[in-house]
Amino acid sequence: MIEAILLSIAGLIGLAVGGEFLVKGSVGIAQKLGVSNLVTGLVIVGFATSMPEMVASVQAVLSGSAELAWGNIAGSNIANSMLILGATALIAPIVLKGTGRRDAVVALAVSGLVLAIGFTQFASLWIGIALLVLLTAYIIWRYRHPRMDDEEDESEPPSWGRAIVFFAIGLALLVGGGKLLVDGAIDLARLVGISETVIGLTIVAIGTSLPELAASVAAALRGKPGLALGNVVGSNIYNLLLIGGVTMILAPVAPPASLNDLEWPLVVGSALMILLLFWFASRISRWMGALLLAVYIAFNVFLFA
Repeated sequence: MIEAILLSIAGLIGLAVGGEFLVKGSVGIAQKLGVSNLVTGLVIVGFATSMPEMVASVQAVLSGSAELAWGNIAGSNIANSMLILGATALIAPIVLKGTGRRDAVVALAVSGLVLAIGFTQFASLWIGIALLVLLTAYIIWRYRHPRMDDEEDESEPPSWGRAIVFFAIGLALLVGGGKLLVDGAIDLARLVGISETVIGLTIVAIGTSLPELAASVAAALRGKPGLALGNVVGSNIYNLLLIGGVTMILAPVAPPASLNDLEWPLVVGSALMILLLFWFASRISRWMGALLLAVYIAFNVFLFA
């Protein structure tokens, strides 16, 4: 029991620290190559911040635990929409400018698509490929139709050596941390008698969402809480299309049917909530943030009850 807990904690730390290093290194390399800020934010940073979820899910699939991988995907999206947005809004209310509405529509559509896959229990290599094709189409569309609030990054790029070292350290920590976390989570699930899906929904999902949480809280403390919303919506899209696609390709099995009762509907419901906020609210206030956190805590208590 103690060994499984220590492995999980070490894996969580590795993913959190590795994700931060990978983002810094990836952005630095992109800046040195002269890549546009939009592509850097959408492709480089979006891909890099999804790497903890990707590594944990791939490690789970390779260990024969596809249930843990799908639980991680659903749990990460729920954590993004409730834990991260809630914590950020508590620090500083998030002003909704409305220009991210198109991405919120995409996130809702993609969530509905994965919900349909879960309910129909379809599983195929081609479904995984189709999800990756949809992600590519989304990236191309966003590149050709940038949002008005896509901000320019005026930070000074690091040196080549520093960027490459950061990237290498981040990648190594992610791979190592992902392996430790998955091994510890699987052992813990078996020892405690909890399903691997629940472990993926909670411990693994929260752990792999730590980079997004840290980035969003840091943005709020710097007086830019709106960045957290774009971070959450983009991460949710990447989780479903990129990680879901890769998981389906590596293990062409349907997502666990147990997720159909609560988790997938909650993923879709949280995506709908964000879109409705864009339509009918001017900001996500502190009381809304507190409510999101309360719902997220209740969700986790229910899973372990």
